[in-house]
Amino acid sequence: MPRIRLAAGTALALLMLPMPAAAQAISEAEAAALRAQVAALKAQVDRLEARLNSAPVAPQAAAPAPPPAPMPTTTDKAVQVAQAKPASDTAVSWKGGPVFTKGAASFHVKGRIQYDAGLLMAPDSVDDRAKGYSNELRRLRLGGEGQLGGGFGYKLELELSDNSVDLVDTFITYEKGPWLITLGNHNAFQSLDELISDTGGAVMERAAFTDAFGFERRLGLSAQYRTGIVLAQAGIFSDSADSLTNDSDGADGGDENNSYGVDGRIVLAPRLGKTQLHFAASGHWRDFQRLSENPQRYRQRAYLHSANSRFLATPEIAADGESHYGLEFAGERGPLWWAGEAHWLRVSRPGLADPTFFGGYGEVGYVLTGESRGYKNGIFGIVKPDSPVGSGGWGALQATLRYDYLSLNDKDIVGGTQNGIIAALVWTPVEYLRFNINYAHLDYTDAAILAGGRSDYGVDVVGWRAELDF
Repeated sequence: MPRIRLAAGTALALLMLPMPAAAQAISEAEAAALRAQVAALKAQVDRLEARLNSAPVAPQAAAPAPPPAPMPTTTDKAVQVAQAKPASDTAVSWKGGPVFTKGAASFHVKGRIQYDAGLLMAPDSVDDRAKGYSNELRRLRLGGEGQLGGGFGYKLELELSDNSVDLVDTFITYEKGPWLITLGNHNAFQSLDELISDTGGAVMERAAFTDAFGFERRLGLSAQYRTGIVLAQAGIFSDSADSLTNDSDGADGGDENNSYGVDGRIVLAPRLGKTQLHFAASGHWRDFQRLSENPQRYRQRAYLHSANSRFLATPEIAADGESHYGLEFAGERGPLWWAGEAHWLRVSRPGLADPTFFGGYGEVGYVLTGESRGYKNGIFGIVKPDSPVGSGGWGALQATLRYDYLSLNDKDIVGGTQNGIIAALVWTPVEYLRFNINYAHLDYTDAAILAGGRSDYGVDVVGWRAELDF
């Protein structure tokens, strides 16, 4: 309809245009005929327009409806949720336990299980409950460690041992370049054998002097500097976290214990071709801040921790402090390693001569399956099997022979001496799992436990350990 209206209007407009002068001389009859034609055309347009306006409009066909969408399956829903949820930037890896990493921050779940059993064979005349078979859950440890970003890190571990729960490594660290600062309950750099993890040692128990001299983790602030072949460690320490928080320790614990000490160690670790060498010295001084009401005792078991009787032991010593120092020499070349230490401890007795006790060991070991033990940051590491069980191999096997000496005799103090020969085999079927079997022969002089009327005799020990560490 708009097109008809437009066409008619255009025709009328053309007819009404003024005529040129030559064409204006038409007769009156012709002009009347033209007007009649225009009127007839206009009438026809009006009739067409009326018909169009009165005609019914046909309904417009509706667009076909889209087919119904299929119901989403469980997998589709999971995909939709995953697409709707922004992707996380937290990565999860595995290092014996899960390690969560997000940017510069991380968290590693830590754990340790050690089950020990053993047999102590002493002369029949030794009347002591430590003889015979014994076993224990040596350590059950849980915790975690990680990084917080900005150079800050942490470690927290709790251990069930000797039927009590103890704090083990519990500290905060800050690392920048060659410097490492540690605040909390940690080892005071006393000895190579003490610093090696109990799951990385070549034999079941550490050298006799480390236990007899009371080496332990203590609360303190320390600094470590490492550059090239040099590693320097030093710190100031009070007492162990358990001694400072456990009121059951009596006068040795809680608020009554305000002892403090200074400890340091320096390591030179040159590498000559394929041979890694280790030379170190450590020095330690401690003021007990107490005297006769809390006497000191230095003592040691017959190798097995589950055999709790002390075959070497000094009498109670009224001491106000102690100082000690040690020397270390070790190295490795491929599957072969060796280590030796000597350590002297001097007990300060006001008004009396100060006794000096001595301990040391020497060992040589070899990984029979060809792996190396590993060395890093001034200590030996663990053996990781090249062909673990389940991957076409049968794991790693290492053998060690150690000589272990301890003397608690000096001045007027008689605590006994030990000469020990220890042989050990350690099988690591897969990383983080080890099985350890040891044999030890210990000769005692001036033993605290008598064999009849004798204090000089020997004992034999066989020990087993299964351990999982991650």
